[in-house]
Amino acid sequence: MLKQQLQIKLSQKLSPQQIQLMKMIQLSTLELEQKIEAEIGENPALETGKQELSKDLAELDNRNQSSETSEIDIDQYVSDAETPSYKLYTNNYGNKREDNTIPFSGGISFHQFLSQQIGNLILPEEEIQIAEFIIGSIDDSGYLRRSNEELIDDLAFTQNIIADNKLIEKIVISVQSLEPTGVGARSLRECLLLQLLKKKKDRPELETAIEIIKVYFDLFSLKHYKKLQEKLSINKEHLKKALDIISKLNPKPGGALASINQNTQIVPDFILTVDEGELNVSLNQRNAPELRVSNEYKEMLLGYSKSNSKLNSEEEAIQFIKQKLDSAQWFIDAIKQRHQTLSLTINAIIEIQKEYFITGDEKKLRPMILKDIADKINMDISTISRVANSKYIETPYGTKLLKTFFSEGLKKEDGEDVSSIEIKNILEQLISEENKKKPLTDNILSTKMKEKGYIVARRTVAKYREQLEIPVARLRKEL
Repeated sequence: MLKQQLQIKLSQKLSPQQIQLMKMIQLSTLELEQKIEAEIGENPALETGKQELSKDLAELDNRNQSSETSEIDIDQYVSDAETPSYKLYTNNYGNKREDNTIPFSGGISFHQFLSQQIGNLILPEEEIQIAEFIIGSIDDSGYLRRSNEELIDDLAFTQNIIADNKLIEKIVISVQSLEPTGVGARSLRECLLLQLLKKKKDRPELETAIEIIKVYFDLFSLKHYKKLQEKLSINKEHLKKALDIISKLNPKPGGALASINQNTQIVPDFILTVDEGELNVSLNQRNAPELRVSNEYKEMLLGYSKSNSKLNSEEEAIQFIKQKLDSAQWFIDAIKQRHQTLSLTINAIIEIQKEYFITGDEKKLRPMILKDIADKINMDISTISRVANSKYIETPYGTKLLKTFFSEGLKKEDGEDVSSIEIKNILEQLISEENKKKPLTDNILSTKMKEKGYIVARRTVAKYREQLEIPVARLRKEL
């Protein structure tokens, strides 16, 4: 029996300009500089410098004539009379501050560091390609979360490379030989084991540590120390030495690059200063030049407008010039709108978090979600998310990612709203001060939070503890 169904679908299509704006908003200050340089190189109608009109173009501003050469209205491209100045150029220079020129140093990406080592692998060209693909599949923690079968399928569809399970396993082992040790592991167990096996096996406690991870990993992860002693037939002191070796291993080898400084830099997108209790914020637009639409290209259109010829070549030339002028103007508009969006967003954030920015005290952080800012400046939540997730602000208290100022809200016993960031800080403090032989359970932590005036349920404590990547009490227990 055939069934007929009526479905109504709503779809939203973004214009090229809107798509360009969304991409612009997502860019950091450094990425914007690179984007501007690339755009200037690709579009000859986009230039740097202040807008200066030639005599002919200035005269044309006073006329309202249209071109008879083609169906294109040339006046809209060569006349500046009806065009706001911001559409013709944008000044991307920020406030001149000496400290703006000193960027906040970051490091090369984890994957870049791995790729640099591929040349050390003695592999045929095709296997090198597979190794590069596998490195691209490693997450930021250093783990290879994809199965051999998934890698085989992806290689076939995306790289047109046919591989079998044996070949993939061989190359994965080669990738696991790269630094930092433990990279490319499929699990925590394998990661720890790779690190242990690389150590010199001249100590009995090391051999014990290897056996613990290789054979008794479940008992180790659950901290069943007495059972481990029984299974391994060792005393408490020997077990403690073996566990000490394991505790010094790196469970996230991808984080080992934090100390490697290269040329990649994080430049704050906003600069905040506090002057006698007054907050001043500005966009950091370091090294970004003034942009304008090319007068030369406008004059070329003007020349075609005075021509009586209607050759196909001239029509094609006009279309080409129009395209480049449109592209240049769209780009300048996108830069301008990006600045406006960023300014509105940061000012709204500062208004809500004013007490924190004045004092630097995290206890002054107010509960704030993306919707609060979106409603305040009448923008979409996705736009605010793009700004918050990728932009940094330089403050007297350090350079911070904007998304760190967003948090849920809870109420104290006196009815005061507090940020979840404050709750997490207190939770961390309680756990850091606990007796490691008798760690605090989530229930006890909830009770202690209540004693401090914070009403936090056990489930909420568990949620925040997990967000802080702190294990449960049983796993925090020490010998």
